[in-house]
Amino acid sequence: MERVARFRIPSVVVYGRGALGRVGEEARRLGAKALIVCDAVMERLGAVAECRAHLAKAGVEAAVYTGVNTEPIDAYVDEALAMYRVEGCDHLIALGGGSAIDTAKAVALLAENGGRIADYHAGERTIRRPSAPLIAVPTTAGTGSEVTDVTVITNTATAVKMMIKHPTLLPTVALVDPLLTVSSPPAVTASSGLDALCHAVEAYLSRRAQPLTDALALSAVRRIAGHLRRAYANGQDLEAREAMALAAMEAGMAFSNASVALVHGMSRPVGALFHVPHGIANAMLMPAVLEYTKPACVARLAVIGRAMCPDVAGASDEEAAEEAIREIKRLCRDLAIPNLQAWGVAEKDWREKASKMADDALASGSPANNPRVPTREDIVALYEVCYTYDFSAET
Repeated sequence: MERVARFRIPSVVVYGRGALGRVGEEARRLGAKALIVCDAVMERLGAVAECRAHLAKAGVEAAVYTGVNTEPIDAYVDEALAMYRVEGCDHLIALGGGSAIDTAKAVALLAENGGRIADYHAGERTIRRPSAPLIAVPTTAGTGSEVTDVTVITNTATAVKMMIKHPTLLPTVALVDPLLTVSSPPAVTASSGLDALCHAVEAYLSRRAQPLTDALALSAVRRIAGHLRRAYANGQDLEAREAMALAAMEAGMAFSNASVALVHGMSRPVGALFHVPHGIANAMLMPAVLEYTKPACVARLAVIGRAMCPDVAGASDEEAAEEAIREIKRLCRDLAIPNLQAWGVAEKDWREKASKMADDALASGSPANNPRVPTREDIVALYEVCYTYDFSAET
C-alpha cells in the first residue's frame, strides 16, 4: 500500500433471509421508542406491521412516519424530525429504499445537532454531536445507504441535491434481509441494481480507491453481473435476490470509503432538475461517462470487464475494458433503460440547464475523484452525448 487508508462501516451488520426478525433485539439495545421512517408502500405491504410486531415483542414502542413519497427532500426531513420530537423517540428505524434511509439519516443528525439539513451543506453549522441511533433496513438492493456515511437530500428552495458526508451519518446497525426486496417491481429492481453497479464501478475506478474497497467493489460487480438480469426477470428468484442484496451492501461499503466519481456528480443535478430517479439517472449516464474516462483507466476498467465477462479473461486490457462498457450497455438495454430524450426530457430544457448541471456536478466534488478529471466544458459535452445515447450500439 502506498498510503494509509481509513475504512468505516456500521457497528453491527446483520444480513440474511429473515434478518428482519432481529430488529427488536437490535432496537432494544438502542432505546425505548423508535421512529420508523418509511413510505406508504411499506405500510401497505405489511412490512411496517411486521417490524412493529418484532419491536413490541422486544418491549420497544414505535411511531411511524410514512411521508417519504419521492426521492428525499428537506420537507420530509422536517416533518419526520417534528414527529420524532413530539412522540418522544430516542432512536430511528429506516425501512425502505435509499430515500427512507437518507431521510432517517438526516433526522438522526438534526435530532442531536439542531438546525435544518441545508445548514450542514452550506457550512453554516458544524456537526458536533453523534447522530441519534439508527437501524437501516433496506427493501431494495441498490443504494447501499445502510452501510454508508452519506445522505443526499434535495433542497427544494435551490433544486440542488445536497450530498452531506460525515462519519456520524453511518447507521448504527445495518439490517439486510433479502426477503424484503422480493416485492420490488422490475423497474425498481433495474434502477436499484444498476445504481449498485455504478457504485461498485466508480469505487473501483476512484482516485481514492484502496485494497479493501477494491475487493468489495469487484465482488459486487461479479454478483450483479451474474444475478441482476435474473432478479429483474423473476422477482421470486431468492438466490438472485440474496446475491443482489449482498452486492448492494458490498458496493455501498466500497463507495462510502472510496467515494463515487463523475457519473454520480453528473446524475445528482439530473435528478434534482428533471426528477429522474437516481438509479435510472446513473444508468443513463454511465456508458458515455466510461467511454470518456477509459483512456485514463484502461487497466482497471479491464479488471471490471473480466469480472463481468469471464470469457474475456485472456483478452488484452484494451479489449477487456471495451467489453466492460459493452456489457454495461447491454444491461441497460436488457433492463429497459431509456436515454434522456426517450424519458421525455425536452431538448430545449436539457440544453438550457446543462450549464447549471455542470456547475452543480463540479461543486459536489465527485468529478474530482474520476480517473480523468473533467472540465466544465467536458461535462456539458457529456450531457449532450447522453441526451440521445444509444444503448444498443456497439462500441
